[in-house]
Amino acid sequence: MTMNTDFKAWRVEEQDGSYVGSEQTLSTADLPEGEVLIRVSHSSLNYKDALSASGNKGVTRNFPHTPGIDAAGEVVEDASGNLAPGTAVLVTGFDLGMNTDGGFGEYIRVPAGWCVPMPSGWDARTAMIYGTAGLTAGLCVQKLLTMGAEPAQGPVAVSGASGAVGSVAVELLAKLGFEVVAISGKADHAADLKALGASEVVGRDALTEEKKPMLKPVFGNAIDTVGGTPLAELLKQIKPGGSVSCCGLVAGPQLQTTVLPFILRGVNLLGVDSVEIPLADKQAVWGKFSGEWACPKTEQSARDIGRSELDAALKAFLGGASVGKTVLHHSR
Repeated sequence: MTMNTDFKAWRVEEQDGSYVGSEQTLSTADLPEGEVLIRVSHSSLNYKDALSASGNKGVTRNFPHTPGIDAAGEVVEDASGNLAPGTAVLVTGFDLGMNTDGGFGEYIRVPAGWCVPMPSGWDARTAMIYGTAGLTAGLCVQKLLTMGAEPAQGPVAVSGASGAVGSVAVELLAKLGFEVVAISGKADHAADLKALGASEVVGRDALTEEKKPMLKPVFGNAIDTVGGTPLAELLKQIKPGGSVSCCGLVAGPQLQTTVLPFILRGVNLLGVDSVEIPLADKQAVWGKFSGEWACPKTEQSARDIGRSELDAALKAFLGGASVGKTVLHHSR
């Protein structure tokens, strides 16, 4: 067994009713039980990390806590014997960064069943450009394809298109030959979305609440990353037989809708979970992103930060001001 090692982590503590994050020195002896000890070189930022850092008890029950639902690095030791020391791996989802200390620390200890060997051709930074957000986008697209989505059905709407999930979805859908309508509240990022492949960019007011239970069908399919009213409005505008992949709740967890889109147009609402799905399902999507689904524009535009920049970046998520993919480098 390895001797206990001190390391740096960005840790969140409760102070007088508020939650404050700061860089602290911890020991690998402080980490939870698990077969695999991993030296983390990179993580990525997600909305769930921002919720954890703000003290959301639906995500993280106990503090102090180290967020980071994504991590990539090298195996230091593996009690299960499945992963040799030095093996490059990535970990996303499961309980990482929620109630298990996550990738915002230089080390994590996790069950062997959470670890995916690094896909061929990828390094840790590339893996974390995609991270949970990219995985979620890929799963959303995969569900649409499984339901028979094809470009001939008409444009695919992507809500929250400027965000970490939406931006990958835009580039991937365009790469697969779909006409993409990007829906975003960030008008100043319209050019960026068109560069990713969107044929049209519209404001989020396109999905403000309408009293009519049905609207003109304009989208063949859709990916919704925000939930709430925008999802309800999207459902009213899907063409007969089309589908909506749903994966987020930035606009709220409530869904006020009618059965009419489902029984009059045969619309399919597809739930997408990236957390507890089987490891093989994750590996299949990673394999596609490291091959035919590669999103080079997303990779080129990713922003790199160090631990000292985490606080501001996470608050940008909560304020709806985060754009694209942000990668945490522990060496910065």
